[in-house]
Amino acid sequence: MEREHNLVPGDKLWKRFLFRIIYRADTKLGKLFDITLLSLILVSTFIIMMESVPKLDKKYHVYFIISEWVISVFFTAEYWARIAVLKNKKHYVFSFFGVIDFLSLVPFYLSFFFPVTKYFLIFRMLRMLRVFRVFNLLDFMNDGSVIVRALRNSSRKIYIFLLFLIIFSVIVGSLMFMVEGGRPGFETIPQSIYWAVVTVTTVGYGDVSPITPMGKFFAVILMLAGYSIIAVPTGIVTAEMRNKRQNLELVCDRCGNEDIDDDARYCKQCGKKLA
Repeated sequence: MEREHNLVPGDKLWKRFLFRIIYRADTKLGKLFDITLLSLILVSTFIIMMESVPKLDKKYHVYFIISEWVISVFFTAEYWARIAVLKNKKHYVFSFFGVIDFLSLVPFYLSFFFPVTKYFLIFRMLRMLRVFRVFNLLDFMNDGSVIVRALRNSSRKIYIFLLFLIIFSVIVGSLMFMVEGGRPGFETIPQSIYWAVVTVTTVGYGDVSPITPMGKFFAVILMLAGYSIIAVPTGIVTAEMRNKRQNLELVCDRCGNEDIDDDARYCKQCGKKLA
């Protein structure tokens, strides 16, 4: 993920001045800009939620539209200002936050030409991700990358587990269809599989339940199995995270690669011999 402290301001004085206000928070104007940005994000999110309430939307629809117009114009000006003050513009445009900023603006303008796109205005809530920028939380995303790496390295085991869970649910659902004999909730095999998935994941909506003694027996077995099954992916990922945390001290001096195996003698990215 591209960090915003890698962005370079333009050579002109006004670009450097605006760059410090927009991308930094070490001045009064910079802090004021961040507070204003955060306030508008919260207001915009609140408006989006209130628009989904029919009574409120009918009563305050005009005010919601005007407010969203003002906020969208501000965010548009801010988006172009972020690009204008940079020397390496592509770094921002194609960065994580650059894409988020763009996606949060596009639905608003597309709705002028294609009315059907009004349903995509919910993407405006992507602006909430800007909170990471306002509070300078992006530098702490390295902690999250440990979880992402653990999930990626455990993906094969998780895929196998999910495949087993699907097969298990299909078999149990089919058995319940036979045992319950087409009773309400078990009229078809897909409906029975739905019940099996809800039960084995310990969600238990309660909208469908077996009636026959044999069906209740299968339900008990499935409920007990659910507690054991759910713990499997958690254990897999936790073990991988523990291994990754132990390996964090192994960092290549040349390229900074942190994804180094325990028995590795050379860096897998640049080939440098590890100490």
